[in-house]
Amino acid sequence: MPSLFDPVTLGDVRLSNRVVMAPLTRNRATHQLPNDLHVQYYRQRASAGLLISEGTQICPEGQGYADTPGIHTPEQVAAWRKVTDAVHAAGGRIAVQLWHVGRISLKALQPGGQAPVSSTAKAAASKTYMGGAFVSVDAPRALRTDELPGVVAAYVHAARCAMEAGFDAVEVHSANGYLLDQFLRDSANDRSDTYGGSIENRARLLVEVMTAISQAIGGGRTGVRLSPVTPSNDIGQDSNPQALFNHVAEQLAPLKLAFVHVVEGATGGARDVAPFDYEAMRKKFGGPWIVNNGYTRQMAIDAITQGRADAVAFGRAFIGNPDLVQRLRDEAPWQESNRATYYGGGAEGYLDYPALSESVA
Repeated sequence: MPSLFDPVTLGDVRLSNRVVMAPLTRNRATHQLPNDLHVQYYRQRASAGLLISEGTQICPEGQGYADTPGIHTPEQVAAWRKVTDAVHAAGGRIAVQLWHVGRISLKALQPGGQAPVSSTAKAAASKTYMGGAFVSVDAPRALRTDELPGVVAAYVHAARCAMEAGFDAVEVHSANGYLLDQFLRDSANDRSDTYGGSIENRARLLVEVMTAISQAIGGGRTGVRLSPVTPSNDIGQDSNPQALFNHVAEQLAPLKLAFVHVVEGATGGARDVAPFDYEAMRKKFGGPWIVNNGYTRQMAIDAITQGRADAVAFGRAFIGNPDLVQRLRDEAPWQESNRATYYGGGAEGYLDYPALSESVA
């Protein structure tokens, strides 16, 4: 059986090991552009088999947090190219996470100060990051049916920009209560058009997005992140998450995607927040499978050797341990990260965690 440290191919992307860095929002972009801090941050972590970038908005309406980067303008493409070049020079692979937050936003972050957009006009009882603090989000407006092709087009444009910027793949963010998750779950989708009501209708936008991106850049460079039962961002539980996400997996299977990246349980929290059969969903998909949420070294090793996953994603562990792969391999202790520096700021708590070699020296 393969080990956590063996190479693996996900779609068209060959990884040197099966350790993945999960996307981590750190709010350090400059005018929606990655900067020199990002270049060093991602280069430091390039020993991961695959880096998945922080959530990166696909269009101006997709932004929901201050100081997050985009991937939809020439300037953003050029800035990200410096990051991808640095990662590749260090021997790594990197995907960008394509992000539209939907209703988890503020009018102050939206073009023209308009209301955020969503599947619904219901406000989320959630907060977002603005001005160095977390503040309550603004009420959204429901997207009109005739606007949804434009949403799909924005995802495709961002995916093409990602390829131009040198990314090895894209991961569509359809988890954690953001736009595509808002369409998926009947807890947040109260529509009466062809994108609401039945499971097939609620999954329609995601399937259209994934199909269009796969046609534009290739299914082998396209992945998706899903979180079937997380309560993040006041998304609420779907009335039948197993049926919903089994259907999603079945619909995505023919696209021959690079991977599905699944958050097991509550994002960043309890793994047993609600019952769900992830193996049943995996069988419906049949392609490369990345697991995430609270994995220890032994859990990760077991997931690979027992054939339950093709790769394992770690999030917060990569903040304090840029050399996490070596620490996993050597059974070395993990450094604690400073939560006070997670969001916003500069190099402190971002670039200054020493690697094992530096600690010994």
